[in-house]
Amino acid sequence: MAVGTYRNAITNNNNIAKPNCKTACGNITVPYPFGIGTDCSLDRKFNTTCNTSYVPPKLFQGTGNLEIYNISDSELRVFTSISHRCYNQSGVADEHKGWIDLAELFTFSVKNKFTVVGCDDYALISGTNGADSSSGGCFGLCNKARDVPDGEWSGIGCCQTSIPKGLTSYNIALNSLQNHSDVLSFNECGYGFLVEEGRFEFGGVTDLSSDYLDFHRKIRSSMPVVLDWVIDSDGKCADKVNECKGNSSCYDVEDTGGYRCKCNEGYEGNPYLHPGCQDIDECNIQGTNPCDGVCINTPGGYNCKCPPGTFGDANITNGCQPIAAKDSISTILIIVIVSGFLAILSGIVGIVFAVMRRKLTRLREKFFEQNGGVLLKQKLKAQGSHEAMTLFSSKQLRKATHNYSRDQIIGKGAYGVVYKGVLSDERVVAIKKSKVVDTTQREQFINELLILTQVIHRNVVKLIGCCLEEEVPLLVYEFISNNTLYYHIHHRLGGMSWLTWENRLRVAIEAANALGYLHSEINMPIIHRDVKSANILLDDNYTAKISDFGASRIVPLDHGQVTTLIQGTLGYLDPEYFNTSQLTEKSDVYSFGVVLAELLTGKKPIGEDRINEEKNLAAYFVNSVKGNHLFEIIEPRLLRETTLEQLQVLGDLVKRCLSSVGRDRPTMKEVVAELEGLRKFTTHPWVQQQAHIESRCLFVEVEQDLYDPHS
Repeated sequence: MAVGTYRNAITNNNNIAKPNCKTACGNITVPYPFGIGTDCSLDRKFNTTCNTSYVPPKLFQGTGNLEIYNISDSELRVFTSISHRCYNQSGVADEHKGWIDLAELFTFSVKNKFTVVGCDDYALISGTNGADSSSGGCFGLCNKARDVPDGEWSGIGCCQTSIPKGLTSYNIALNSLQNHSDVLSFNECGYGFLVEEGRFEFGGVTDLSSDYLDFHRKIRSSMPVVLDWVIDSDGKCADKVNECKGNSSCYDVEDTGGYRCKCNEGYEGNPYLHPGCQDIDECNIQGTNPCDGVCINTPGGYNCKCPPGTFGDANITNGCQPIAAKDSISTILIIVIVSGFLAILSGIVGIVFAVMRRKLTRLREKFFEQNGGVLLKQKLKAQGSHEAMTLFSSKQLRKATHNYSRDQIIGKGAYGVVYKGVLSDERVVAIKKSKVVDTTQREQFINELLILTQVIHRNVVKLIGCCLEEEVPLLVYEFISNNTLYYHIHHRLGGMSWLTWENRLRVAIEAANALGYLHSEINMPIIHRDVKSANILLDDNYTAKISDFGASRIVPLDHGQVTTLIQGTLGYLDPEYFNTSQLTEKSDVYSFGVVLAELLTGKKPIGEDRINEEKNLAAYFVNSVKGNHLFEIIEPRLLRETTLEQLQVLGDLVKRCLSSVGRDRPTMKEVVAELEGLRKFTTHPWVQQQAHIESRCLFVEVEQDLYDPHS
């Protein structure tokens, strides 16, 4: 096991760190590829600093302030960051916001739990994984001290929830419903933090009534956050060169990418340091050698034989017995019996494999029925056509994705994993492996599936078919090749070169057209519920395609709204929907307003590098329009490519989309009409020529206003 790598390193000081490098900081062992000081680690990712001004010394990652608690063969344990808000009769008395950014060097392990402690508190944790972002939340509620149980995660005074795989950063936003006004007598503070599962035991009223400094000390003293580490997150064992030294093997890490090394069986040591892992002499290890005969050490193992003149099994106590002359006949008899037994065993194995194949077939049939396959076939037959939906077999999709190889993954989201696949007819498709479907809702799932197959629009990713023979349903979509709008806006400063004013306007119109179609031009309107730039795909011609209907809801014709559990992405989420759980088409309008703000400013919806009121793009944009500061936050290249009048018109439209009251927002059809009006104005030859001259003059004016040190 890889654990043996570092267990042996502790007993052999020459095998922990590189030559002339420290092996420990205080009571924390620092094994290579980690290292203390210059040239002592594999690369910058594994650099650590030992601060000897503390007693005992403390270990930190790199040159930062992330304190390391422990290093193992695959994990780091670091001290957590705690958010708290404390209240008195006047309101918030003290506040601290907790966050950790790993700069994509490591990832937060799913062994961690997001934890909220308090009687009037709710908290949101938002995090990123490369270009993807996700969020979750938890409530801690109670009315009276006597109702709070000790050591239970019941939601009374505390709660815990899981986090997604692969996060590289997180922020915690802690809020209160009534500023603790009803519980101040025994609970002044609320807390939110990430902690390794099983390490924090809720102390009931004792924790709720403790001073926040005492609570911080309790958590930080023995309750760490677990990080996963790998070698080269973009590499894999199949690469020509890896860091695994002699007598070790490489294994790929599926969830986070990258790889690790481990000593081969029968070897121990540090697989990352030359000359690699060393042979274990099992014959000389007291208590672990089961040999009751003659032990002969071999590379990576040992042989155990009965002494001369005896026979039997030397691996068990008293297993070797003296040989008698008459035993030769017995030996032949034993060989015949064993041979017969092996023949029988081979027949049994063949039967078992046949039974297993039948069981697998039955299991697929069970999943097909469980996921609504029979119901779907009936409805397709009733419609009289199978062209709208293709039912793929499990075998077809496994072949198309090389058995769901990690190399075929092209996206991960809150609702599943997306694989690139090539069908037998050479069609390239995107295959989405969803979360488990509630079997009690299978009729609704099938109905919504049939409706989605009837969504035919040039700016909506087409659903080709599905596979219901797996435990979770798989949906097959057309493959869109040119990444997401989020990538093209934020991959580099100023956006990709093709993202001119005209192209941004065109992409916005295409996406708005698609949403307007979903809201009002099909028999059963669809609310997307997760509109964001990462869910707007671009094909080879940079045509926009709305994708990812994992959170979508069908709206009955006689209902203007539906009540749902809150789902969406932080930064795009409609505040009215968040507060009321009432989902309407105006929730999509709000989210689309954030996308328009991204296109205009080039800024991300949640800016980790922005401060205070600028952190949330929607609020920042609305305040800038209201304060007549719109042109200060516009992408600079747009000030050269169009007129300030057009930018102001679009800014006012975005402001209306981002209204906190849903009924004040325009419909998507109205949004399309206003955007089309802007495009006609832009493409008119005379207007375009005048706009070019005007924008050059006005841009110089604005640029001088914005950057004049005397203004």
